[in-house]
Amino acid sequence: FEFRMKVELCSYSGYKVFPGHGKRYVKLDGRAFFFMAKKCERAHLMKRNPREINWTVLYRRKHRKGNKVEQTNKKKTRRVVRLPKGIAGASLTEIMAKRNQKPEVRKAMREQAIRAAKEASRQKEVEKKSKKQDTKKSAGGKSKAAKNITTSKPKVAVKR
Repeated sequence: FEFRMKVELCSYSGYKVFPGHGKRYVKLDGRAFFFMAKKCERAHLMKRNPREINWTVLYRRKHRKGNKVEQTNKKKTRRVVRLPKGIAGASLTEIMAKRNQKPEVRKAMREQAIRAAKEASRQKEVEKKSKKQDTKKSAGGKSKAAKNITTSKPKVAVKR
């Protein structure tokens, strides 16, 4: 028959606490803490963060100190392979075709598109002008009513 004593973990430092060592601290709300030494107990009561204290297990884990075994077992992160995709309104083949065009061809296409846009805007202006003239001709018989504007007398400064 084998009898084993329970090995606790220090609530602050994270080190093992063997039987006959350490101290259990119970707060009024019922939470229990087990400390391996007075040093850990005092640091906990002073509300020091164990992740910022160099000798604690939490600090060593956070800053990746020691333990070469963990480093070899650590998974290698997969590199994300970027795949080219189409953008809204243009498929991938269209994008690749435009990219592979020679600069001269691209420039000529751009100038042609600009010319077409300018021509369309000129056409709109001509249509607007012709509409305006048509409305003037149709409203030519009617004259606007003259407004009666009364002029006020000039104000003169009076000496007192």
